[in-house]
Amino acid sequence: MNHSQNSNSSEGTLNFDLLYRQFSPKVYMKCLSLLKDEALAKDAMQEIFIRAFLKSDQFRQEAKVSTWLYSITFNYCMDYLKKQQAKRVKMGEDLQEALTIADEVTDPQLIDGKIAELRIVLAELPTSDRKILLMKFQEDMSIKEMAQRKNKSEGAIKMKLNRAKAKARQLRTQHATRLTA
Repeated sequence: MNHSQNSNSSEGTLNFDLLYRQFSPKVYMKCLSLLKDEALAKDAMQEIFIRAFLKSDQFRQEAKVSTWLYSITFNYCMDYLKKQQAKRVKMGEDLQEALTIADEVTDPQLIDGKIAELRIVLAELPTSDRKILLMKFQEDMSIKEMAQRKNKSEGAIKMKLNRAKAKARQLRTQHATRLTA
């Protein structure tokens, strides 16, 4: 069997030990060229080989293994970069909103009023929502740290955090409506 052309075993399935030894340097270099960070490139390479293993049943024998791996590598890195860009945009929006609120609230009495309003909103939130918001904004925990503490996936934490923010905004709006009515 020619290992440079065909990283398949005799049964027609991919030999991942051989695949990793043969292609990991190339996958790493491609990740590094796209992500521009050694640690990210190493993590991405590991994730790509895990994905390749999990998707090995989708490998079509008519394509080269290198082409298939390149496709997985490129798609993984592009998805990662898109997510990072979306996070930067969202963080920029959140920062702009916080700066706008800070610009609006300079009077100590107004600040005290905002703090009191925040306490009311937090008190009205379900305990799990309050805890997740406090972990994020008071303890300044990352999504990853929150996921580890809660023993949940990062995706589940993001969803929970977004729902808690939405509930807090809704309660804040209801509170403001009650005060002006």
